[in-house]
Amino acid sequence: MILIDTHTHLYSEEFDGDRKEAVERCLANHISKLYLPNVDSESIPGMLELEQQFPENCFAMMGLHPCSVKENYKEELAIAKSWLDKRKFAAVGEIGIDLYWDKTFLKEQQEALVTQINWALEFNLPIVIHCREAFDEIYEALSSFKKLPAGIFHCFSGNKEQADKVIALGGFKLGIGGVLTFKNSGLDKVVEQLDMKHFVLETDSPYLAPIPHRGKRNESSYVKLVAEKLSLIKNISLEEVAEITTKNAIEIFGN
Repeated sequence: MILIDTHTHLYSEEFDGDRKEAVERCLANHISKLYLPNVDSESIPGMLELEQQFPENCFAMMGLHPCSVKENYKEELAIAKSWLDKRKFAAVGEIGIDLYWDKTFLKEQQEALVTQINWALEFNLPIVIHCREAFDEIYEALSSFKKLPAGIFHCFSGNKEQADKVIALGGFKLGIGGVLTFKNSGLDKVVEQLDMKHFVLETDSPYLAPIPHRGKRNESSYVKLVAEKLSLIKNISLEEVAEITTKNAIEIFGN
């Protein structure tokens, strides 16, 4: 059995005390691949160092997180682009729009999103989308493209109608994480109605830990808890969940 965490910030300071051990816990739980989304220029060194430390298990992405789109976003985009010009990355991510905390930079977030989708097309890479309180804005941006890269709607927690819209775009998977285990999230009801071919697993660690760890630090080894919950909802074995979601992740990332 092989599981993949398609979205983990394992390079973040929350893991400074036990990062190596956190990776070892993953390997002990059959989680052999960890995909690392970038945030901004400050997160790049730690992310690349982790990838270098575990080249068979950790795979870096490159992009500018919407919450890091501020006055200097053009400088940040230039740094991300310079890295994409230098070497191969697993994806352009994480990118998107986040209107939960602040709507001040919506126009800049929209511009950054479109710019980075174009990079993905240029470099033939998938995209990993961060969407918070901004589904309509992101869907509008995606719909403006005649051709789209493959990608993942990271931490999907929308309704069935939104899920159907994402699926209809073609080439996108829904990233399912700890929210699936939350009692009143409603995500279980959405997932119940969709085919397994649309899902990949993720943690978004150190955030959004699944039950029974909710409110504590999340880590990639907990992706197994998400897989177990998915197996209960879909009434299939854990091994089958692992097989299908791993195949789906490989379909997106290509390795």
